Amino acid sequence: MSVLILIPARKGSKRLPGKNSRPFAGMPLIAWTIKAALSSNLEADVVVSTDSEKIAELSKEYGALIPFIRPEELAADTSPGIDVINHALDTLNRKGKAYKYIILLQPTSPLRQSWHVTEALNMLQENSIRSVISVTKVSHPIEWTLELSQSNSMDSFIDEQLPLLKNRSQELQERYRINGAIYAARVDDLIKEQSFYMSSGVMAYKMEKQYSVDIDDIDDFKYAENLMLLSLKEEMTEEELCP
Repeated sequence: MSVLILIPARKGSKRLPGKNSRPFAGMPLIAWTIKAALSSNLEADVVVSTDSEKIAELSKEYGALIPFIRPEELAADTSPGIDVINHALDTLNRKGKAYKYIILLQPTSPLRQSWHVTEALNMLQENSIRSVISVTKVSHPIEWTLELSQSNSMDSFIDEQLPLLKNRSQELQERYRINGAIYAARVDDLIKEQSFYMSSGVMAYKMEKQYSVDIDDIDDFKYAENLMLLSLKEEMTEEELCP
């Protein structure tokens, strides 16, 4: 296998305890990311890196590989993501596995689809680039955002931004934010730079808003689940209309 799809899923979460194994639209949350990875039909190893025996068993049930259990020191809130990736690559390398490409899929982006994974890898393979990071368009212009002091005064903001505040949103420059759904890179470059955010050769993979929800708290979870259930309902309706 020249491609490693790595899904990091620790058991701890302060804002939403147990979120990776939490039931979500009929399956555990992590299962949706495993499904997207496997359905991408890439010749890849789909590996879950977790410190949780429960998540490990669920991941195996839905088709992912669990060649190791992540050490506790790499499963804290403050554990750098690159350390988790290095541990996975090193451990797999000692088991005789070497990869040319790595795709990181966070289970907190369950609305990401299989074709997104395939397209991101194709972008990496077909261009002279070193890293691909998924993004989505910002809903509201950043020119309309501000930092508030304790007094909640907007005087200085209005004074500085007034010309832009009078513009319609369509007249302002489109902006994009990193959505956390897909990170892809050539393994050699990732090892060298120790980050997907490389010094050069990084390309954005644009994703639509409805696929770009990143679950951080219960409100995100409920919103994403409603979108998923609506999507599944629409798929069922289409199948009924086109048997």
